Amino acid sequence: MNSTVTPLVRFLFCGALIFCACRNEENTSKMQKKNMHRSNPEKDYLEAVIAMDTLSTETYKRVIDKHDSLFKIYNNPVDPYLHYFKGRKYLLEKKRDSAIAEYQKMKSKRLNDTIELLKTYSILSQSFGDGLLVESGVMEKIISAMEVAERTHSPITYRFYDLLAKAYFQNQNEKASFKYSGLYYENHPYKTHSVVKQRYYDISFLLASRLGDDQKMKFYNSKARELAVKIGDSLAIARSYDNESQIYARQNQNEKSLQYSRLYFNYLKKHNNLNDIAFNNLATSFIRNKQPDSAIKYYREGIELEKKNLFKKRKGLYYNGLKDAYVLKGDFARAMEAADSAYTIELRNFQAIEAVKIAELQEKYETEKKDQSIQELNERNKLNEAAIKQQRWTLVLLTLIFLSIFLFFYILYNQQRLKQKNRLLKSENQRLNIEQKLLQTQLNPHFIFNAIANLQSLIASGHVEEPVCYLNSFSSLLRGVLEQNRKDFIELSEELNSLNNYIRLQQMRYVGVFDYQIIVDEGLNLEHILIPPMLIQPFVENAIEHGFRLISHKGMLNISFNKVNEMLFISVDDNGSGLRSNDVNKQKKQSLAQVILRERLALLFSSHEQSAKFTVNDKKEGHGVIAEITIPLIEE
Repeated sequence: MNSTVTPLVRFLFCGALIFCACRNEENTSKMQKKNMHRSNPEKDYLEAVIAMDTLSTETYKRVIDKHDSLFKIYNNPVDPYLHYFKGRKYLLEKKRDSAIAEYQKMKSKRLNDTIELLKTYSILSQSFGDGLLVESGVMEKIISAMEVAERTHSPITYRFYDLLAKAYFQNQNEKASFKYSGLYYENHPYKTHSVVKQRYYDISFLLASRLGDDQKMKFYNSKARELAVKIGDSLAIARSYDNESQIYARQNQNEKSLQYSRLYFNYLKKHNNLNDIAFNNLATSFIRNKQPDSAIKYYREGIELEKKNLFKKRKGLYYNGLKDAYVLKGDFARAMEAADSAYTIELRNFQAIEAVKIAELQEKYETEKKDQSIQELNERNKLNEAAIKQQRWTLVLLTLIFLSIFLFFYILYNQQRLKQKNRLLKSENQRLNIEQKLLQTQLNPHFIFNAIANLQSLIASGHVEEPVCYLNSFSSLLRGVLEQNRKDFIELSEELNSLNNYIRLQQMRYVGVFDYQIIVDEGLNLEHILIPPMLIQPFVENAIEHGFRLISHKGMLNISFNKVNEMLFISVDDNGSGLRSNDVNKQKKQSLAQVILRERLALLFSSHEQSAKFTVNDKKEGHGVIAEITIPLIEE
């Protein structure tokens, strides 16, 4: 405790805090005003900020409230610690945006000093909410700031360890969280203080529980209880009862687990400090002890308490517990209602997480596209500058050698013609490239919209596992499509991989409707043959969506790649309903897709005086359609 008092007392003389244990506040206030203008109070400010980790929650609130009145007297708008403590005050009032705005006003005189790191930590600590997945961009910022703190030997390095441990915990990486939690404790300036030690033991117990390590759970709970008994912290002692209940539950000693869970619950109730987790834990103990009526009572009370917190993410585990209680009681109708509620909540949470992932993927794609455009523009500028410089020196050299005005104008005239021709050629080349990219993007949205429709139909079926599996496969396929979209040609192996992924996704949608096989001529090297991306997919899509949908027999899709007279011959053969059975609207859509594909092939091969073509016809014998594509054989 002595190591804590010293920096706090120094900080009081600086005028930034008024500790609640001061005996005479009037005399203290006079002394604070007297020492307001110390020449170098920054060290005392920082020591007091770190020492605040040792305060209890109630003491911390009183300290923040009293320092706020003090800063109204000492109102220096350029003092970074003024904005820091104002931000802490806003957080106590649950004004997160106002707190971040105050942190952003903190100005440092030196790059990467402690004030700058404290500002970065304060903002990053508000960048993600409890229980939500931490995005990769935020993780990178935390790691980068931690490396700067380590390199400069900052006294608040331990705070970045703690922040990284929390981020890994929310991303369900318990091993990494355990590692950085240990680094936080080992590097804390007040690691011998009871408050810091107690927090470390509680966090370590939670991580050990997530990792399923019974020995570590017992060890850290024992340490926490010993410390709580030593310092007389009744709340920490009660918390160790809840931990003990979890340990007994893992050992299937259900009566003892219920006994300790009751002790913890009654303590919180006595001190008006109950939370929804306490209700859930007690109800779960009743379930394990075969007392469904009591479990139902506490589950419902916990659910009602959770609903009152509008800012907390809803969890389905309470309804899952309620379902188990009703099943144990034999009331299957209410068990079904509880299971449906749990499913609805979990699905909503899952969709929120996936929305974040998809947004992150889209942002990454847009960033990469912008970076590539900037790089291409810079390279083009360098080439233009080099060409202009070379022409300038050539003009000077020719002028000095020949000393002829006539020759000078002749050369200048030719240069102007070449520049004009070059500009026209570049303009034409850019126009062709833009048209090609536009034609490619006309295909890609069509494919994406169909895939999303498939996902919607799977979600509508009411199952969870299939949409999750489908979404994972679709995101993998979409990532490949986005990468290939920037290229005119890709390797045949990449096209086959995308094709296989797409057909498997369709098989997940139309279970048992069709089979397929892909046959590649042995003479074709998959790694060296080049092919336009997304060339085969529209024909495969037509075969599956329009050919197999209404047939009574099992569909079969055959795709083959062959080398014929230095040309690549591709065949897509199905035994579906054929073209004649399709309605007018479907035929119009297919005709439009074929027009786009012909324009795309013309742009890709006409500039090289090559030809590419395709045909789509009903088979002369049997049912179905055969599409034949012929393109030049291009090898790397």
